[in-house]
Amino acid sequence: MPMTHSHIRSRRSFAAPRSVRGVGMVEVLVAVLVLAIGLLGVAAMQATALRNSQSALERSQGVVYTYSIFDAMRANQAAARAGTYNMPLTCAPPGGGTIVGDDQTNWIQSLQRDLGPTACGSIACNADLCTVTVQWDDSRGTGGSVTESFTSTARI
Repeated sequence: MPMTHSHIRSRRSFAAPRSVRGVGMVEVLVAVLVLAIGLLGVAAMQATALRNSQSALERSQGVVYTYSIFDAMRANQAAARAGTYNMPLTCAPPGGGTIVGDDQTNWIQSLQRDLGPTACGSIACNADLCTVTVQWDDSRGTGGSVTESFTSTARI
């Protein structure tokens, strides 16, 4: 049977079924929901990264401050070896008037300025071996009330 022009035309034209004509509203809403959940996950990861960065910064500052009081004690070795720098864990600056008192006061004030008002410190020297402890509240970094502490020992 010879093909006529109408047969060729009918073969080429395809009628799309109703279900395939375009993207429906449900598909768009599902895509937007998936995108929104993904963006919320990214925002939560960013918030966690910021908290962890703050906590790491505070730990680094705690290390720096232990070494800063060691340097002050090395500048006044005779007093450090005599135990004049010794002080129990305290959050209140001990008061100045002497080189040792000024060093301790400046140290505690620096701790509280950078690690928060609850930051405390202690110094214990035995002959030429000294142990310094720095303690602070890491609630900003962890999201809860957690006391962090860093202890370092050095020869003076």
